[in-house]
Amino acid sequence: QPQLVESGGGLVQPGGSLRLSCVASGFTFSAYALNWYRQAPGKGRELVAAITSSADNTIYADSVKGRFTISRDNAESTAYLEMNSLKSEDTAVYYCDVAHVARGQGTQVTVSS
Repeated sequence: QPQLVESGGGLVQPGGSLRLSCVASGFTFSAYALNWYRQAPGKGRELVAAITSSADNTIYADSVKGRFTISRDNAESTAYLEMNSLKSEDTAVYYCDVAHVARGQGTQVTVSS
């Protein structure tokens, strides 16, 4: 059964940092691109960042460019989202997703003083 499990969310002050992890199981992780999405209360889902299967290309939403970094370790079947200079508007549930394969349950990120 393909599965993605996120971790690393929490409460952080504005300007702080968090590193989210997404551990995959039940499928060949290294064969697929991976996306990080987020959804804030009352808002639609937003694609935050994406990375190709071999990590040779990444894309970012304009709202996070220069602050967030997506990466992956195919040997560990794990993807990461490094988030720096966090703002209150980054508050959301963050999901990792492999299209047509699996989506995680999400991890809450709250940026507040």
